[in-house]
Amino acid sequence: MSKNSRDDDVAFIQALAELLNVNELTELSVKREYGEDDSLDVRVSRAAPVAAAPVAAPLPAAAPTPAAPAPAAPVEDPAQHPGAVTSPMVGTAYLQPEPGSEAFVSVGSTVTEGQTLLIVEAMKTMNHIPAPRAGTVKRILVEDGAPVEYGAPLMIIE
Repeated sequence: MSKNSRDDDVAFIQALAELLNVNELTELSVKREYGEDDSLDVRVSRAAPVAAAPVAAPLPAAAPTPAAPAPAAPVEDPAQHPGAVTSPMVGTAYLQPEPGSEAFVSVGSTVTEGQTLLIVEAMKTMNHIPAPRAGTVKRILVEDGAPVEYGAPLMIIE
């Protein structure tokens, strides 16, 4: 596959991700045929938003009101963290260079700018994801072999 074709596929996948967000879809699956033995299967998905709990009707004034539970702490969105390393593409994340070998990094590892953190496989190409800055790996947000979306948080480096 030529570089232009790969660039076209990346642009196509990014357009699908945008379409997914704009239309508030949870999943989109497309197959592009290039020839007899050449095709591209793409599945772009995201977690469905969590529905709010239904609100109960107010109790009559004569009945005692039960104590309301304390409001839950706001859930931190890892993608909004200033140290988040996000996926530059849709693909499959691998935390080690090959099966059975040691992971590139682990929680607590000190990394330098440009050091490989993990690999995202996209269209049968292994893309090394470098550390955007030096720091310490605080959280790893993906599992080995897990599918990732464009812009999904992969790790937190502080």
